Amino acid sequence: MTRQLHLNAFLMGTGHHEAAWRHPDSRPEDTLDAQHYVRLAQIAERGKLDSIFFADNLAISRSVRYNSANHLEPITLLAAIAMLTERIGLIATASTSYYEPFQLARKFASLDHISKGRAGWNIVTSAGEDEAQNFNLDKRPAHADRYARATEFVEVAQRLWDSWGDNARVLDKDTGHYADTDLISPIEHIGKYFQVQGPLNLPRPVQGHPLLVQAGSSEAGREYAARFAEAVFTAQQTLDDGQAFYADLKSRVTTYGRRPEDVLILPGICAVLGGTEAEAKAKEAELNALISPEYSVDQLSRILEHDLKPYPLDGPLPPLPDEDAVAGMKSRSTLVKQLARRENLTIRQVIERMAGGRGHRVFAGTPEQVADQLDLWFHSGAADGFNVMPPNLPGGLEDFVEHVVPELQRRGLFRTEYTGTTLREHYGLARPVPNTNRTKEHAA
Repeated sequence: MTRQLHLNAFLMGTGHHEAAWRHPDSRPEDTLDAQHYVRLAQIAERGKLDSIFFADNLAISRSVRYNSANHLEPITLLAAIAMLTERIGLIATASTSYYEPFQLARKFASLDHISKGRAGWNIVTSAGEDEAQNFNLDKRPAHADRYARATEFVEVAQRLWDSWGDNARVLDKDTGHYADTDLISPIEHIGKYFQVQGPLNLPRPVQGHPLLVQAGSSEAGREYAARFAEAVFTAQQTLDDGQAFYADLKSRVTTYGRRPEDVLILPGICAVLGGTEAEAKAKEAELNALISPEYSVDQLSRILEHDLKPYPLDGPLPPLPDEDAVAGMKSRSTLVKQLARRENLTIRQVIERMAGGRGHRVFAGTPEQVADQLDLWFHSGAADGFNVMPPNLPGGLEDFVEHVVPELQRRGLFRTEYTGTTLREHYGLARPVPNTNRTKEHAA
C-alpha cells in the first residue's frame, strides 16, 4: 500500500490557544462535562483520525487566576468516551514518577478491554516541581533519575501485561475451569525502584500491550523513545529541525533491535484555518488579542526556569541557562531560546508565538495551504503524521475534519475509511507477541 500519514487529535479543554477560553464562541463551562469530550471524539472519528489524546498534570496551575486549570483524569474520561465511539484510538497521559506499575498496567489493560483494543499510554516523567509536592516529595526527582525510574516502570508494566497468555481465560463450563493457570505466571520483579509480585489481576489486553507513546525530546527522552515508544509526539518549528529529529530518532531505534518503521513520529501542528489566508491570519490575531500577559509571562518563565516578570515585554529575552542546567522541560526550553534567537523576537513576540501551541508549530492559512505543509513534512523525512492541536474547540477541530482531511484524502495521503478496529491497526503496528521470558526475569 502507498504510505499514508497518521493523524492524532490532541484535545485540550476549549482549545490549544491559551486565550481560547475567552473567545466569544467558547464555552469554558463545558470543560468539566464529559459530553463535551464525547462530541469532540465523535468529530475526530467522523474524520477517520487514528486517535485522540489527552495530556495531564498532577498539580493545579499557578496561573489559574488567568486560565483554566480544569483537567478531568484522562483514563477515566476515555473509558466514558469508549462507550460512545467505535473506532477512534484513545490515548491518555500518565506519569511514571508518581504512579505505581501495577496500578497503571491494570488501568490501561482495563481501558483496552473496555474499548476493545483502542488504548494508548503517553508516558511522561512529570517535569513540574509542584507535582512532586503532591506526592510526599519536597522537590521533583532529578531528570536522570526520572528516566531511570521510567525505564524500570515500563519494563514491569510490559511483564504484567504478559503475565497472562493470550488463551489463559478458557471459560470451560463443563470442566469448571475459568482459566488455564499454566498460562498465568507471577513476574516476581525486584528492582531498584519497584518490587512487584504479579501476575496482573485481569487477562492480557486486547492489543497485547496498549500502544506506547512518548513526548520528550531531550537526549534522555530520545533514547527512551528509541527503546520503548511506538509513537512520538514532538515539537519542531522548522522543516530542517523536523528532519534532523526524525533522522536522529529513527537511527537510534535500530540499536534496540527495532525497525525504524516501528516508531511513528508525529510533530504537533496548530492550524488556524480560514477561507483565505487573510481570514486565517485575522482569526489568529483575534485570539492573540485575548492573551493575558500575566498568564503568558508566568508560563514562559516556567518553561525557561527563569523569572521574566522583571523584564520589559518589548525587550529581548535575558541571558538564560543552558539546557544542561534546566531540570524540567529541557528540550522545550531549548526550542524557545532557539526560536527567539533565530527570529530576534521580543518577549511579547515569543509569547504570541507560543500562545497557540506552547512551542509546537502554529500555521495560519487555507485548508489547501495547511495540507501543503503536512504533505511537505511527510514527504521530506520530517514526519509520519501529525499531532493535530486545534486552536479552539469545537470549531478548530470541525474545520480541520471538514476541510483539511478531505483535501488530504483527495491527495491520497489519508484514509477514507478505517480498515482496522484497534489503535495498533490504525497505526500499522504489530500486536506484541507474549514474551514469556518477561515473567521469569528478575531485575539486577
